[in-house]
Amino acid sequence: MKQSEIKELSVTELQEKLGEYKKNYADLKMAHAITPLENPLQLRSVRRTVARLATELTKRELQ
Repeated sequence: MKQSEIKELSVTELQEKLGEYKKNYADLKMAHAITPLENPLQLRSVRRTVARLATELTKRELQ
């Protein structure tokens, strides 16, 4: 997800997406440990999306 897309989401949507992406990241990590992924760069992009979502959520809580 791009930062512009993340800014448009509400707080509840952010929390839902964060949960989805965290689960997706855990699944990808497990799959990669068993057999290497076809595209291991997926791990990096999902991890960075999780960080973007968490950052935006924290930013909104502090406002």
